[in-house]
Amino acid sequence: MKLSGKELHNKLVNEYKIIGEKGIINFSLKDLTISIETKDTVGNLLQEWLKAWLIKESVEFEENANSQVFPDFYLDKYDKKLGLLEVKSFDWDRGPGFDLANFDSYCNSLLTSAYRLNSDYLIFAYQMKGSELTIKDVWIKKIWELACSSSTYPLKVQEKKNVIYNIRPSTWYSEKTKFKPFSSLEEFLSALNETRYQYPQTRHGNGHWLQNVLKNYEEHTGVRLQVR
Repeated sequence: MKLSGKELHNKLVNEYKIIGEKGIINFSLKDLTISIETKDTVGNLLQEWLKAWLIKESVEFEENANSQVFPDFYLDKYDKKLGLLEVKSFDWDRGPGFDLANFDSYCNSLLTSAYRLNSDYLIFAYQMKGSELTIKDVWIKKIWELACSSSTYPLKVQEKKNVIYNIRPSTWYSEKTKFKPFSSLEEFLSALNETRYQYPQTRHGNGHWLQNVLKNYEEHTGVRLQVR
């Protein structure tokens, strides 16, 4: 069964009804089983669970052979420019603390693989009490529906000692959040480009970056974006 990201989300949430379900995290070695109450492994476990669920539901997919490289899954096994799916998770009580992408790697990848802009992010929010995990919500989003601006740069990033490392998400599900997600892909690209201009390490080489990304995007998708 071939599904898009949105169709997968619909199947998981509305058909399988994953929201509100509970799980227990245990570890067994020889004759000793322990309950795992730390949250360090939850993200990896949810991704492994999703993989098993996709197989069980006969959903077509291919796992990325390199777990350190984007994306986690290809929902289109025959066209690796389509159906790119990244899986993220976060503790509901603490809010989204994951990275959307490494800043430099993402910017560089868009010069040759701008179709990556259309990737889907499947996001699990969980709550843990002891070793019991509850799924609080699940979303399917594009990167511009997760990213936002900030008081420092036009794009919210993780910065340490004046070095930008990662693109960080907004609190997209909250009405109270100060910085709302971008409303379009074009708005996201504009903020990314402007951040590159303001960031000293990318400022001088940024002259044609946006133009080249837009050209590559059109070559891959046939869509011409208008970004100011």
